[in-house]
Amino acid sequence: MIKKLTRRHVFAVALGAATAFAAPSIAADKVKVAGIHASPVENAWNSRIHEALQSAHDDGVIEYVFSEGVSGTDYARAMREYAEQGVDLIWGESYAVENEARQVAADYPDVAFLMGSSGGPAGDNFGVFGTRNHEAAYLAGMLAGSLSKSNTYGSVGGYPIPEVNLLINAFRDGVMEVNPDAKFLNSFIGAWFDPPKAKEAAIAQIDAGADVIFGERIGTADGAKELEVLAIGSLIDYTPRYPGTVFANAIWNFRPTVDAIVADVAAGNPVGKDYTEFSFMKHGGNDILFVADGISPDAISAMEEKRKAIKDGSFEVPIKTDEPS
Repeated sequence: MIKKLTRRHVFAVALGAATAFAAPSIAADKVKVAGIHASPVENAWNSRIHEALQSAHDDGVIEYVFSEGVSGTDYARAMREYAEQGVDLIWGESYAVENEARQVAADYPDVAFLMGSSGGPAGDNFGVFGTRNHEAAYLAGMLAGSLSKSNTYGSVGGYPIPEVNLLINAFRDGVMEVNPDAKFLNSFIGAWFDPPKAKEAAIAQIDAGADVIFGERIGTADGAKELEVLAIGSLIDYTPRYPGTVFANAIWNFRPTVDAIVADVAAGNPVGKDYTEFSFMKHGGNDILFVADGISPDAISAMEEKRKAIKDGSFEVPIKTDEPS
C-alpha cells in the first residue's frame, strides 16, 4: 500500500514524530523513496512521475511515500523532515528552490536526492533530471505536417524555459521535415496549470488561422475541440478525453529514470549526476501514441522510419532551447 501524505500531514508533525510518515514494514532490501510534489499528483507532469514511482512500488522494487501541493516556502522543510525519517532517496522538483534544495542535500550526505532542476548536480548525493519527450513531439510534428488545411500550426506552452522551448521547437522541426512551408504561432500562458487560459490561447491561435495545435499545457485541447480543429497532447495520453480532436500524444515515461537511480542507490553508487538521458527514446523514456484514422499511410510510414532511426541512434532530434516566436 502506498502511503499518501497530504501537505497538512507533512507540516503538522514535529521532527520527533517523523516516523509517522514512514511506510510500515519496509523490507530491508527495498529502497525507501519519498516524493515531494509541488503540484497535485493529478497534474500531467507530476502524474507521470507519480505513476512511475507507484509502479516501482507495486513491483516490489521500492517503498514509496509522498506528499503533494507543497509550496516553495515549505519545500526545504519537507525535504528535511523526510531526510530525518531515514529514507534512502528523496524525489522532488527544485525549480523554485534551487539553492535551498542543494543546501538540504549538503546537510544530509547519506540521503540521495533526485530533483527536477534547471541547474546541475551537486556533490555525490544530489542528482538532477530534465523532461525529455521532444523526440515524440518531433514525430507528432511529422504526422501533423500533412494534416493542416491552412498550413498554419499553433502551440501553447506554460513558460519559455529551456525544456518547454525544446518541446515546441522539436514539434516545429517535425512539421518542417515534411512541410517546409509551414507557418507557426505560439503563446505562453505564464502558468503551469491554468486550463481556461490555455484554452483561450488556443482559440486565439485558431482565430488567427491555425488548425493543428500542439498543447504543452492542459486546456489547449479544449479550445481545439470547441472550434473543431486537431490537437496534439504532451506527457500523457489525451486521446480518450478528446476523441476526434487529439490525434497524437508525445508521451513521457519516467520509469527508466526511476530504475536507473534506484539501482545506483541500492548499489551505494554516487547519484550526483544528470539522469536526463533516461528520458530519451532509446531508453524507453518517451514515445508517440497516435490515432491512424485520417493520417495517410505514407505519412505514418515516414514517421515510423524516423522513430526507428531515433531509437537506434542513427538520427538525433536537434536540441533547440531558444524561445520560439
